[in-house]
Amino acid sequence: MDLPLAVLFLLLPVAALSGWFIGRRRGGGGGEDCPPGVNPEYLRGLSYLLEDRTDKAIDLFTRMLEVDSETVELHLALGSLFRRRGEVDRAIRIHQNLIARPTLTRPQREQALYELGLDHMRAGLFDRAEELFGELGERGDWSLAALRQLRAIYEQEKEWDNAIRAARKLMNAGESDLGPVVAQYHCELAEIDRAAGRGREAERHLRQALGFDRHCVRASLIEADMALAAEAWRSAIKAGRRVADQDPEFLAEALPRLRRAYEAMGRPLEILHWLREVEEGQGRAAPLMAMVDLMERQQGPDQAALFLRNRLTERPSLRGLERYVALTRERAEPGEQRDLEPVYTILERMVADQPLYQCTHCGFRGRVLHWQCPSCKHWTTVKPGAEAAA
Repeated sequence: MDLPLAVLFLLLPVAALSGWFIGRRRGGGGGEDCPPGVNPEYLRGLSYLLEDRTDKAIDLFTRMLEVDSETVELHLALGSLFRRRGEVDRAIRIHQNLIARPTLTRPQREQALYELGLDHMRAGLFDRAEELFGELGERGDWSLAALRQLRAIYEQEKEWDNAIRAARKLMNAGESDLGPVVAQYHCELAEIDRAAGRGREAERHLRQALGFDRHCVRASLIEADMALAAEAWRSAIKAGRRVADQDPEFLAEALPRLRRAYEAMGRPLEILHWLREVEEGQGRAAPLMAMVDLMERQQGPDQAALFLRNRLTERPSLRGLERYVALTRERAEPGEQRDLEPVYTILERMVADQPLYQCTHCGFRGRVLHWQCPSCKHWTTVKPGAEAAA
């Protein structure tokens, strides 16, 4: 096990004795048992380290710390080491013993409280961690770090109102990049209100979400869903079309909503014209595939296949090729269909192997859209896969 760099620096006084210690062992002893002013227990601990008996060395140094009140930094470093190793009970004991010392300075006490809060978080004791971070978040040098941990706790516990308050305090302190995250918190609340039939409250949260992040695709999609449920077709179209400007990669998510609204209004051709403008301006697969589907229904498979073939010569894509072969196979003679079948099967498998969604931060791949990555916990980093959106 590797000791953290901080611990190694703090043990330099011990390491400085290693030459004397090794020389003494090689010389077979003799002379005084220990250099003047050096605690013999240090040498014992050093012996454990040299023999790669790290656990025993740490236990010994911890016992020494309980006696030596001048080694606050080493207390903190060892507690952190235990927590990283998963020995949370030992970390808690070290930090609690440290906090109990009346001689600690205010900054030392605040740091010890913060470390104890991290111990409780690691142990899953969120109530205790919240209490400690709440105390620290009001003042002192560790207030911002404590607020960050509070926000993480509130996220995990799905206490979205509290998460918003913690995030806004951080934003007021200068962390301006949290706007999109706060927008997601408001979207979470909007989803809850919508499910409970509190439409006005949901709309209020959506407005706030867009206020914090005008590129919040999720808010527009929820707004479109609510408008569709109320048969407010124009509002649904407005919200759905907004997605193309917010983040074109998510246009595929808005298209089913837009199709439903346009068809309900008896104006299916309008979405085709709009999609053509978007596709020509952005060159993405999502509007192209939507146009092909609409053209197949409205103008027949021959026209759809011809249009797609022309587009593929300009901007080839695996998903587009798979769709073209599918259209061609449907119109082919029985013999030609048999020839196309293995080609289509291979393309179909290749498309199926492509992730529908992928996190741009950690690389997580999935078949379901997550607004918060299940792996790295970052918000708004999961995007439609390249073949679906590019």
